[in-house]
Amino acid sequence: MVAYHVWFGRVSGGVDVFFLISGFLVTGALSRSAEAGTLRFRSTWARQAVRLVPSAAVVLVASAVAGMVLLPEARWLQTLRETVASAFFLENWRLAVDSIDYAAQHNTQSIVQHFWSLSIQVQFYIVWPLLVAVVAAVAGRAYGRLRLGLFLTLVGVGVASLTFSITLTISNQPLAYFHSLTRGWEFALGGLLALVIDALAPPMRVRIVLGWTGVVALVACGALLDVDAVFPGFVALWPTLAASLVLIAGTTGSTLAADHLLGSRPVRYLGDLSYCLYLWHWPVLILYLALRDQVAVGLRGGLAVVAMSVLLAVLTHHLVEEPLRRLKLSDARRFGLCGGLISVVLVTSLCWSLLLHARAADNAWLGDPNHPGAAALASGSSGDADLLPPLVDAPQDFASVTSWDCRPMDHLPSNPTCSSPLPGPAVLPAKRIVVVGDSHAAQFLAALGPVAADRNWQIISMTLGGCAFSAPPPDGSMSQTCVDFNQAALAEISELRPDAVFTLASHDVRPGLTESTPPGFVAQWQRLADLGIPVIAARDNPRHDPGYNPADCLEHRRADGACGFERAEVYPAQPSYLSAVGVPPTVSFIDTADLLCNAELCPAEVGNVLVYMDFNHVSATYMTSLAPLLGPRLDALLR
Repeated sequence: MVAYHVWFGRVSGGVDVFFLISGFLVTGALSRSAEAGTLRFRSTWARQAVRLVPSAAVVLVASAVAGMVLLPEARWLQTLRETVASAFFLENWRLAVDSIDYAAQHNTQSIVQHFWSLSIQVQFYIVWPLLVAVVAAVAGRAYGRLRLGLFLTLVGVGVASLTFSITLTISNQPLAYFHSLTRGWEFALGGLLALVIDALAPPMRVRIVLGWTGVVALVACGALLDVDAVFPGFVALWPTLAASLVLIAGTTGSTLAADHLLGSRPVRYLGDLSYCLYLWHWPVLILYLALRDQVAVGLRGGLAVVAMSVLLAVLTHHLVEEPLRRLKLSDARRFGLCGGLISVVLVTSLCWSLLLHARAADNAWLGDPNHPGAAALASGSSGDADLLPPLVDAPQDFASVTSWDCRPMDHLPSNPTCSSPLPGPAVLPAKRIVVVGDSHAAQFLAALGPVAADRNWQIISMTLGGCAFSAPPPDGSMSQTCVDFNQAALAEISELRPDAVFTLASHDVRPGLTESTPPGFVAQWQRLADLGIPVIAARDNPRHDPGYNPADCLEHRRADGACGFERAEVYPAQPSYLSAVGVPPTVSFIDTADLLCNAELCPAEVGNVLVYMDFNHVSATYMTSLAPLLGPRLDALLR
């Protein structure tokens, strides 16, 4: 697993194996305790807590301190949130929420992201004893009845969880990846194996074949499958069944068998380190990449990451994990110890939070001579000042409509529509303009809001992240969610009859001159033309590669202008919409290239203002600086 993460940037399926083995070991121990009448929740949870929490707390505290020193400030808020979630073993749910939050879907991998799997494991350790106790209460503690009841229960849990896992993976794979219930079947499979393994007695030769087959399948899993993109549905049966084969093979005593290698002293010691190595390798890797401003480590860098991870794992194992495991403590003291260590994590996080807020506090204001923003493209001058927004605020600096009047769309109640405020309840707006489309259309709300306020216009937002205002393409590539949104938005606009609709004129502006105006855009414009509603379409902004954050770059290389684009690499001389077929005469265009770029460059900061909040969205602060430039153009088009 470590090698796949460090050198190949892939996921190996090792987490699924850990879940299966956890189910195997814990179910076996709990069923024996239940049969003997010695199942005690408090003692079970206390033992697991003192085994898992101390080392995890040490890594979280060390990662938080290192993060404050080494991570770019633009990554602080996300990492801080995930550190707190990890302290409560809820990181998988933090990531699950982010996976369905469009604004958070492109978050950079944090130094504690790997705690998602430990979070699921801890949740399993809490729930599983309760499940066994319920089965014991219903079926009784007699050996045969308890085993049968537990077997049938785990079959039911496993089938239900696997079915849910397959279904959710098909409909929303990122959410399924982090959802606790999509992984329950892996624990159940391990539990079933624990209940029946004594009855399985394959011949020696078969066991040798099973062992090596399982090992080879496990090693090959990460290489042959894109685990991060297709798990955890039925494809996760590959590593779990492979691990099952190794368990069934058991200890053969043969020098030809896989267990001869797996049971050797070096491999056993590595197994003893596995938990601490799992905890350390990820933050070491991410901090190395952040410190070197790289996206991959290379051979020598990877060796350095692995060596440092192993060293930290050895120290943590011998100085924290093993001494506390051997220490004779009452259950109450075990819980107290773990609670105290988690408190240290939370206090460290609080200190980081205070530092974050101190860095965010800035008395500079947009529009002063030192922060002209987009106006500096024309004047070419600005004073020497800190960036706006402060880098710690950059990930949150998107156009906000929280102060606007928002309500569910009439034709799509699951999506809101928001209207900018007017001076009073009896005031009628001079013009109503609907902004419709995806997040790249929504980001213009920060520029249009001040323009509208100066002119007594009303801006009405109908936007949905990832859903451009477009008719469905013939290839069926548009999701049903976007199809429904576009139909609802068109119906709302038809009833509202605004003075104009503001949307995007192009998309996919990237290095390599990929800008295009899809026929679906033109089809929507024609539908509005048929309704007599004019369209103002703005050219899209350039996009960096996913995983690249200009704010991170500016923290290290602000002076040399290396954080943006060469204009000729992203913007063709002629915008794509000028060659689009069938554009109705009711459509007017705004070429935003001159609002984002000078003659040669599309910089990452202009006039001491950060242009991008992430790899592809323009910051609300920079968009606000566009208002004085955008207003006259809109006046001319709407006259």
